Amino acid sequence: METFLSRYRNISVLLLLLAGQLLLLAFQVKTGQDVRLIRVWAVAAAAPLANVSEWARERGARFGEIFAVEGLRQENSRLRAEVGQLKVQNQLLKAEISTADRAKALAIYAQTSPSKLLAARVIFLGTGANSRTVFVDRGSRDGVMKGMAVITPDGIAGRVTAAYPSASLVSLITSQGFAAGVISQKHKVRGTMKGVGSSLCPVDHIENRDTVEAGEWLYTSGDDRVFPKGLPAGIVRSAREGRGGKEVVAEAVGLRSGVDEVLIVLGGVHGLIPDPLPPSSTGVYILDRPPAEPGSTIVEEPVTPGGVVQTEADKLMDRYRRIGEGQGHTFGAGPGRVPDFNKPPAPPKQTPAGTPPDAGPAGQPAAAAPVKKQ
Repeated sequence: METFLSRYRNISVLLLLLAGQLLLLAFQVKTGQDVRLIRVWAVAAAAPLANVSEWARERGARFGEIFAVEGLRQENSRLRAEVGQLKVQNQLLKAEISTADRAKALAIYAQTSPSKLLAARVIFLGTGANSRTVFVDRGSRDGVMKGMAVITPDGIAGRVTAAYPSASLVSLITSQGFAAGVISQKHKVRGTMKGVGSSLCPVDHIENRDTVEAGEWLYTSGDDRVFPKGLPAGIVRSAREGRGGKEVVAEAVGLRSGVDEVLIVLGGVHGLIPDPLPPSSTGVYILDRPPAEPGSTIVEEPVTPGGVVQTEADKLMDRYRRIGEGQGHTFGAGPGRVPDFNKPPAPPKQTPAGTPPDAGPAGQPAAAAPVKKQ
C-alpha cells in the first residue's frame, strides 16, 4: 500500500482533492425540491442496503410465524385430543351413574318385594335382525331355571327360555309367541297379552260384553303360572268391539326404562291388584278468615243473599239498575230513552221479614245490604 501511494502520490492527491471538491459542491448544491445533492447521493446509496435488510427481516419474521403457527397447530391437536378423552370419560361416568341408579332402584325394589328376586345384568342381545331376546349374566349356577319370570321395577319384562351354567337366554314380552295372563285394574276383566314384535301388544280372549277402557292398567293375573299375580303388565291404548271378540291393544310398560338390568323371579309370591285411584277433586279449598285481634275493626264486604261477596263491579251494576228503575227504564228490554245516570239511584226495595228477596229486572237479584262493621 505504501509503495502504491509513493508511486502514484500526485494522482492520489489529485483524486482526493477532486472527491473533496465534489463533496463540497454536493453539500452546497440543492436540487429543484430544495434537497442537498449529497443527501440525494447518500439516500440513493443507502436505499438498496435498507431494502435488502427489510427483505431479510420480513423473511425472518415469516419463518418465525410459520414455526409459531406450526406450534399452535400441534397445541390445537393436543387440546382436541384431550377434549375427546374428557368427553369419553364424561360419557363413561354418566353411564356408571345411570347404572348405579338403576342398580340401586333394583336393590330397593328387591327388598320391598315379597318374591325372591335375583338381580341380573344384560350382557348382549340375541342374534338376528330385530331380535327380542337377550342374554343375562345369571345361569343355573345361581338357581335360574327355564320358565322363570323376568321383571323390572316398571313391570314384567320377559321369561327365561334357556338356562346355561353362567348365563341365561331371556325372551322379552315383545317377542313373537310371548303370552302372559292379565287382568284389568278397574273392571277386573281377564285376558292374554301377546307379543307381536313391538311395544304395542294385543290382548286376546276378551268378549265384546266385557268393559275395558282406554288408559286402564293391566296387571298379571297369575293364570299363566309364570308371573306372580299383581305385577304391572301394560296400559290399554285402544279397545273396540270386533267380530270374534273385543279388540284391545295395550302398551307394555316393563321395557320403558330399557333392559340393562333386570330381576329374575326365583320364588314368586302372588299379590293383590291395586284399586284404581279416585278421581281428583276440582274444588278449591279456601281458609276461613283469621280471628280479629283485640281492639281492631274489620270491615266486611257486602254479600248477596246467596253468600257471595259483592265486588265493586257488582255495586256499580246494581247502582245503574236502580237508576234505570227510578226512571222507568228496563235494561235489555229494547231500545228506548237512555236513563240519566247523573241522577241519584232509586232506593232499594224493602223486603218483608221472613220472605225471600225478589229478583230484580231481567232475572237479576236485588242488591244485598252490606254486613255491619264489627
